[in-house]
Amino acid sequence: MTATIPFDQILSEMTDDERAAVDARAAGMLAEIDGLAELRRLAELTQGQVAETLNVKQPTVHQIEKRADLYLSTLRRFVEAAGGELELRVSLPGKGAFKLTGIGELTSGSRR
Repeated sequence: MTATIPFDQILSEMTDDERAAVDARAAGMLAEIDGLAELRRLAELTQGQVAETLNVKQPTVHQIEKRADLYLSTLRRFVEAAGGELELRVSLPGKGAFKLTGIGELTSGSRR
């Protein structure tokens, strides 16, 4: 039978670099945001400030935050207005996770 090792012992035997790597990975795993309103609040912005950046009125920002189904281009613009960058990741069983590019981006030939 294998003896169990207390978690505190495992932590105490880690180097500072190993501990920092574990902490960073844990923080990334826990960093989930529930909706655009929470994203905006995290960025310490009001609906009015986001509206000004998007060149729309405040009620439009409220409507965007309440929608469950958005165009990716709208989502990208909202995230950028909050100071962020939209990244899409796809996970395929047995294949891993991939960053999906070229989706929801406006190009010079794009129409609205």
